[in-house]
Amino acid sequence: MNESGKLIVVSGPSGAGKSTVISRVMENDKSVVFSVSATTRAPRAGEHEGVDYFFIDKKHFESMIDNGELLEHTQYVDNYYGTPKLPVLENLSKGFSVLFDIEVQGAMQIKKQYPEAILIFVIPSDFSEIEKRLRKRGTDSEEKIQQRIKTAKIEYLMALNYDYIVINDDPDLAAFEIKAIITAEKCKTVNRKKYLTEVSLS
Repeated sequence: MNESGKLIVVSGPSGAGKSTVISRVMENDKSVVFSVSATTRAPRAGEHEGVDYFFIDKKHFESMIDNGELLEHTQYVDNYYGTPKLPVLENLSKGFSVLFDIEVQGAMQIKKQYPEAILIFVIPSDFSEIEKRLRKRGTDSEEKIQQRIKTAKIEYLMALNYDYIVINDDPDLAAFEIKAIITAEKCKTVNRKKYLTEVSLS
């Protein structure tokens, strides 16, 4: 079937385990491509340029904002994050669904421009798990951990603006739920009513 791609936005606070879940959603699914964001933060261990993020400096990022090269952008914990526009539009035109891993502010920007975008918020079943996971990372100072926890509380309130909430206590189950959401969205009548036009009562 020749069907158009979907914009799939996945958000959640630091420590929710979004990256792990998204990687499992992407496994063996050639119809979904990952939207690589640009950021001014430093790479973490195991992250690769052009795969996890485009790592750029602040001056370059601000020039992208000024030139309208970003689909959305936001500032989070002293760093910029944003989505380069051109690759997203190219993939959608080819029929691929594009999956985003972005913060809540960026998600709202995309939803405003593209009301058909599917917004999914990922969280553990217990908020206390956020702090446990942040500390287990061992990458942030105590001050930054507390800042992330404070930001997470604000993001939880924003979750009510999302279409779906996925609980990530088990990454495999969370990935299964996101795949089910994508499948259900593709099967909506509004997306497949064109197949009904082939039927005639005459």
